[in-house]
Amino acid sequence: MCEDIFEIGGVKLNSRLFTGTGKYGDDAIVPDVCEASGSQVITVALRRVDLESSTGNVMDFIPKHMQLLPNTSGARTAEEAVRIARLARAMGCGDWIKIEVISDNKYLLPDGYETAKATEILAKEGFIVFPYVNADLYVAQSLVNAGAAAVMPLGAPIGTNRGLKTREMVRILIEEIDLPIIVDAGIGRPSEACEAMEMGADACLVNTAIATASDPRVMAKAFGRAVKAGREAYLSGPGATKVHADASSPLTGFLGGE
Repeated sequence: MCEDIFEIGGVKLNSRLFTGTGKYGDDAIVPDVCEASGSQVITVALRRVDLESSTGNVMDFIPKHMQLLPNTSGARTAEEAVRIARLARAMGCGDWIKIEVISDNKYLLPDGYETAKATEILAKEGFIVFPYVNADLYVAQSLVNAGAAAVMPLGAPIGTNRGLKTREMVRILIEEIDLPIIVDAGIGRPSEACEAMEMGADACLVNTAIATASDPRVMAKAFGRAVKAGREAYLSGPGATKVHADASSPLTGFLGGE
């Protein structure tokens, strides 16, 4: 199989697993998780970054080779998300930005309209925009028109580890949207990330499932392998499913049978 490079935002990636920095008991484990997972992209909430802190901050633990994907966690409107993105750029975090606009405090579901609005503004300013949204075809189409670099549909509500509950809607996005589909949020097991990749997703972002595992390092390694296995399965062209059984070996002509 030829080398499978994922090129997005002008960056060539060997790994299709994106990781995060939240919910770890100790930020010092982040470098180990990055190494174990093989991930090359890591997201961080800008509200967790304090460059003037004398006791250090999460940015101190992100390996230099990682592509930083700041996110606008905490934004409730497009205007707030745009302001956070501009601040991230001013702080030297680059042009990549993950848009999260959430005003729903119970289910933490993203606001599609505000997300598309922020995406359009930031894309025109030269940002590489990764919007986090519900798995909705019409919202995804609006993001294509707004200039998004990818679409990041949720697998389940954020932080729940409930798995790929939106699989059929994600499948539609994979078939209909001419942008990379990066499944984000809710994936709780490596097998679920593998399934998303088998369906044809371009990448997965996993944070909570790794950070809350008893051994985040081992779980990170498992997710890295699962994402790779799912991608290879997709590229191999899985055989069609059938209703009736179909024996792998002939059932006749053996020992004189008919």
